[in-house]
Amino acid sequence: MRIAIVTETWPPEINGVALTVHSFVEQLSAQGHEIDLVRPEQDRDVPPPPARTDELAVRGAAIPRYPGLRFGFPAGPTLKARWLFKRPDAVYIATEGPLGWSAMRAANALRLPVATGFHTRFDDFVAHYGARWLTPVVFAWMRRFHNRGAATLVPTRELEAFLHAHGFEHPVRLARGVDTRLFDPSRRDASLRAEWEIGEDDLAVIHVGRLAPEKNLDLVVTAFEAIRAEHPNARLVWVGDGPARAALEHAHPGHVFAGMRRGEDLARHFASGDLFLFPSLTETFGNVTLESLASGVPVVAFDYGAAREHVRDGIEGRVVPPDAPGRFVEAAIALAREPALRQRMGRAGRAAVLRLDPAAVAADLAGILAGLGQRKAA
Repeated sequence: MRIAIVTETWPPEINGVALTVHSFVEQLSAQGHEIDLVRPEQDRDVPPPPARTDELAVRGAAIPRYPGLRFGFPAGPTLKARWLFKRPDAVYIATEGPLGWSAMRAANALRLPVATGFHTRFDDFVAHYGARWLTPVVFAWMRRFHNRGAATLVPTRELEAFLHAHGFEHPVRLARGVDTRLFDPSRRDASLRAEWEIGEDDLAVIHVGRLAPEKNLDLVVTAFEAIRAEHPNARLVWVGDGPARAALEHAHPGHVFAGMRRGEDLARHFASGDLFLFPSLTETFGNVTLESLASGVPVVAFDYGAAREHVRDGIEGRVVPPDAPGRFVEAAIALAREPALRQRMGRAGRAAVLRLDPAAVAADLAGILAGLGQRKAA
């Protein structure tokens, strides 16, 4: 197949959408599909595209209040001409920004089968940036966009049911994968823990993700302070960057701020932790949950997104109701007290995600897109 993939975020940007779409492109290309990748121009070094990939970089701009992330300007005429010259069998649009909307219009005009990816809860985001009144407007805007496609791909059964109940016409579950060769407990690094000033028998509590207001980071701090009351040598390690980092560093100079990490370096940071706290409630999934499980590090999270799909409470980690922050803190304290239990959960978490092969996920994506093409032809 020739598959057009349109995204407004792409490496070197580090976020769940960019990394998921990059994995799709890599795996689909490796499986013999031709990829037509459309993305915004970047002002930093961009990794070379995989084999069998034609790449179009369009004009874009930085997203306000989200440094390091960009959106693409509309490119409808360019895309129509490009797809008329070399027609794709199907189009996958990963983002709902100006570039995504123009790609949807171009694909619809050419009667190309289109699938969209529901990756980001923008309706939740606006509430955390002082515009709660816009939440229903943004949700309606997203529904309108996705209903113009023939399938809206979502990573969990929970989200599939939610969207179906709220007027999205074609939600389809496509599981997420994790690279268990990259994220592996064997990457645990005593020298890195020494840099963190953490002994092998001390407790490294980690959080990995974008440091931003919508990520519920105050609860990470609250849970860690409760842990440190019992374990004075525990350290909290923040891996990631974002608009909330400066305030966190100012308020908590004793924490470790590792900044952005990629590839094997990120895997080393994950595996060198002992307990992963992930209190976000604005994720469509939360790839970092799978990465922590693959690294053998138990998770404390809300019963939501990836945790609901892949973490059994008391087996691979702890999951608590989304409306119970107190229970989140209690679960974190309980795991901090039980190193043997954390080790058992780490082994169980690793075993649970070994089957989530990114290549299989990409093959499923190709199958969905092929099915849309057959329906369109019929």
